[in-house]
Amino acid sequence: MRLLYPCDDFDKKQPDETYQEEYTAAKAAGLSCSLYSVEDFELGNLRLRPAFFEGEEIIYRGWMLTPSSYSDMYSLIESKGGKPITSTEQYRHCHYLPEWYKSCEDFTPKTVFCDKNSDFELILSSCNWDKYFVKDYVKSLTTNRGSIAKTIAEIPEIIQLIEKFKGRIEGGICIRQFESLVPETEERYFIFKGKAFSRNGIVPTIVETIALRINSPFFSVDIISSTHGELRLIELGDGQVSDYKKWQPDDFVKIFNS
Repeated sequence: MRLLYPCDDFDKKQPDETYQEEYTAAKAAGLSCSLYSVEDFELGNLRLRPAFFEGEEIIYRGWMLTPSSYSDMYSLIESKGGKPITSTEQYRHCHYLPEWYKSCEDFTPKTVFCDKNSDFELILSSCNWDKYFVKDYVKSLTTNRGSIAKTIAEIPEIIQLIEKFKGRIEGGICIRQFESLVPETEERYFIFKGKAFSRNGIVPTIVETIALRINSPFFSVDIISSTHGELRLIELGDGQVSDYKKWQPDDFVKIFNS
């Protein structure tokens, strides 16, 4: 098994500074690592340092990619003799909220999926929600304005701002029922080859259950407590493009030696 990281733009023998600590921890843990240039990848090439062994299992650990770009990465890894751990279909399933929603509907806020030009008054007329949380298939609005709409009339404004700051809407629009949550309780868990991992060794039952429902070898699960004390799923993500948040890098890379 080998981890694949983006290199520094100016020194291709070193990892990008964002991944430096993780890369160092992975090497110290005895894991095989290679570097690639994002610039080369965008030009349709994958120059590896060092090269893969034929048939070696590859875990991409890099910048978030669209499913289309991930498909390109998958093909390039295969062309270099590697075997990507996650298929394009599995990547998309964890990366896009509508893909995993039905599998975990009982654990996560109710959600309506539509496009950016939808008639929101019509679509949401029967919901009777107090507030609305607006995002595209991947990201919410992280500016001071935030993604919470107090009325349906505010939804287009949030969509316009997401498009402005991200440059595009990815996939489509997700309008979620607002739930009262406790931000400081948010925790990220990782599922690797069917086994759930936490940074403190404690894995809630909800995470174990989600691990059984999602067909992917490596994904992240974000859990938060509501103000009523109920654990709620707020996000799923492909593990290859998920940062480790509150984890220490040494603890995170232990996942791959389990």
